[in-house]
Amino acid sequence: MNPRTERQPLAHHPEAPACPSLSTLVGQLQSGQVSARAALEACVARIEATDAAVNAFTGKRYAAARAAADQVDADRAQGATLGPLAGVPFAVKNLFDIEGEVTLAGSKVNASLPPAGASAVLVQQLQAAGAVLVGSLNMDEFAYGFTTENTHYGPSRNPHDLGRIAGGSSGGSGAAVAAGQVPLTLGSDTNGSIRVPSSLCGVWGLKPTFGRLSRRGTYPFVNSIDHLGPFANDLRGLALAYDALQYPDPLDPGCHATRVEAVSPLLHSPGAPDLAGLRVGVLSGYFHDHAGPAAREGVALAASALQAQGANVARGIEWPAPQVARAAAFIVTASEGGALHLPRLRTQRADFEPLSVDRFISGALQPAAWYLRAQRFRTWYRRAVLALFQDWDVLLTPATPVPATPIGTEWLTLNGQQFPCRPAMGLLTQPISFAGCPVVAAPLWPDAAEGLPVGVQVIAAPWREDLALRAALALEQAGVARMR
Repeated sequence: MNPRTERQPLAHHPEAPACPSLSTLVGQLQSGQVSARAALEACVARIEATDAAVNAFTGKRYAAARAAADQVDADRAQGATLGPLAGVPFAVKNLFDIEGEVTLAGSKVNASLPPAGASAVLVQQLQAAGAVLVGSLNMDEFAYGFTTENTHYGPSRNPHDLGRIAGGSSGGSGAAVAAGQVPLTLGSDTNGSIRVPSSLCGVWGLKPTFGRLSRRGTYPFVNSIDHLGPFANDLRGLALAYDALQYPDPLDPGCHATRVEAVSPLLHSPGAPDLAGLRVGVLSGYFHDHAGPAAREGVALAASALQAQGANVARGIEWPAPQVARAAAFIVTASEGGALHLPRLRTQRADFEPLSVDRFISGALQPAAWYLRAQRFRTWYRRAVLALFQDWDVLLTPATPVPATPIGTEWLTLNGQQFPCRPAMGLLTQPISFAGCPVVAAPLWPDAAEGLPVGVQVIAAPWREDLALRAALALEQAGVARMR
């Protein structure tokens, strides 16, 4: 359970209201009801009014954004064909390259690097779709963490309670959407870094299939597990962004997609999605035992909502070897991360966060045999997970064991057991990303969470983002999953 603290919600700012939902804003921009410049200025006003409290942004590029927004408006006035996200403001975790800017990756040590010569592929994809880049966002140093309590740039704070964590490592990405600063952000997810902030901040997040989206132009953490994906303030907007991001990149050896598989048209037909025949399993065992009351209640609400809409729901489904998968994910994470950073740890150790130093050095000292055994296990594990999807289209489990904890919390008591709080936030996400499955993180508000959000993972087989999004849309339309 979370320690009780007096709630500190983000102050109301009538002079700078939260941005509308992404799908609503797209409609307003396309109809001419709102100009791209007006949409941008509304986001800028919101950022300036709230970010001193939230600390989501580490870099702002308002001049370039205004020029881009003005160009969208000029092109629209001339009748040009515009992209599906034309005029939509967005921001990115600061491990994405932005042309002309230094890619910090949440660190101090990277600040001395030269500016990026080109923007990351996914940034270029959104800009090609007409979206307007507003700035870069806070994160755990080198993406190694679940809380974004960054000692260099300060912690990102949860907009629902500023005394609590936003989650990590993409904490700024989740907090910026939850605070209404921008409707769309990009993050990365190795062991849960999109799904944890989505859960704790109460926003929509998508971790696509491993290898679905290009990672070219981003600072790596763990090459064999890293995923990239979007956050958004509504589900249909999330799907629009995902479609814009898809790009089978022949220059990225880690991108395994061979074609674009658009999902947003599937979510824009009128009426509720047809769930008849959809096979939904609710994970039990490890995933039940490592979830607190609010997380369990959230999954129960989601399962009942899908069942009420015609899905075939079964409870008590066992995921193969989740504890072993989490242990193997830790070994691979520490080994690859340690090997990547060891040269600079030898010469610039004082510039790293203390927690990062310990984790990277211990990872670099792991025997190579451990890493090889972990990767061999992963081969068996993926086959076992794929076999599970012969019986189920979608699986449900909590995204985090508990709602957001107070900043600085060291220990978490969960079902009578004590866990170190920071790594415990990934208890329920690590086994899923180690298999490479696509996951929609849907925001829920169970009574047991006492006014805080906690997410549910909607998991599908690799390359079946469409199924996860279809089930998530049903949760949104039922009013079970939503932003506040």
